Amino acid sequence: MTCRNIDPLSLDETIDEGKEETDVEKRRSSVWEHQELAQIPIKVLRGHTDAVTGCHFCFDDTKVLTSSHDKTATLWDTESGAALSVFERGHLSNVSECALIPDKKRLITASWDKTLNAWDLETGKIIWTAAQGGLLMSCSVSEDGKYVVSSSDLENAICLTSADTGERLFHVKDHHKSTITRCQFDPQSQHVASVSEDRTIKLWDLVSTQTTLSINSTHTNVISNCCFTANGRYLCTASWDKTLQLWDVQTGTFRSHGGLTLSKGHDGSVSSCAFSTDV
Repeated sequence: MTCRNIDPLSLDETIDEGKEETDVEKRRSSVWEHQELAQIPIKVLRGHTDAVTGCHFCFDDTKVLTSSHDKTATLWDTESGAALSVFERGHLSNVSECALIPDKKRLITASWDKTLNAWDLETGKIIWTAAQGGLLMSCSVSEDGKYVVSSSDLENAICLTSADTGERLFHVKDHHKSTITRCQFDPQSQHVASVSEDRTIKLWDLVSTQTTLSINSTHTNVISNCCFTANGRYLCTASWDKTLQLWDVQTGTFRSHGGLTLSKGHDGSVSSCAFSTDV
């Protein structure tokens, strides 16, 4: 039997090493299996038959909205995990992104079939369809519910559309030098941020209908996504270079100091980012 001191301040306290290892294993097992906080509770929402392209909490976090390459969008109940509504047979190809207009009970979907659809959340019927002449990579709805912005791989363009009628209001071609991967309204419904495979960030102003800010980021690979803080001051960008970058787009301090890089947290490409609502 092997004995050793367990307390460095004790001269005579010994313990059976084999017994100690057994006790440690029991404690580990006990903590993992019985302590409630040791495991994170999860719910798996099953229903899509292909890759999920978008996911958003909505209606005070009681619902989840998703879109998929299976050409559909689905509204789920958060508590039960049940699919409440499936919006299907409206697109001929992958749905790349979805967005919600809660006050109007409408769902917006963008698709690789080159169309933007507005759906009635209650009936599941299509209210309007807008053809936009290219594979639609993303879409976003303004906070006031008036506008939809979408990005197209044709002419690397963004398109501003009326959320009520589907009428095209502005089409900005050659907005980037390569495919626009994400477009996003700011919380004040005044600007549209867009990011691209060309590794640049642009802010387009709805009032002047001009690009008011263009940033050559220090990302070393495709910028895949972007998001604003609730007050619109900071924009976060996610990249395939495994990093996130934070930009103060209101004060413009990045002009002298650059963006704040958040790294060493991922071992692979970062495909999405989001701020909590209390930031």
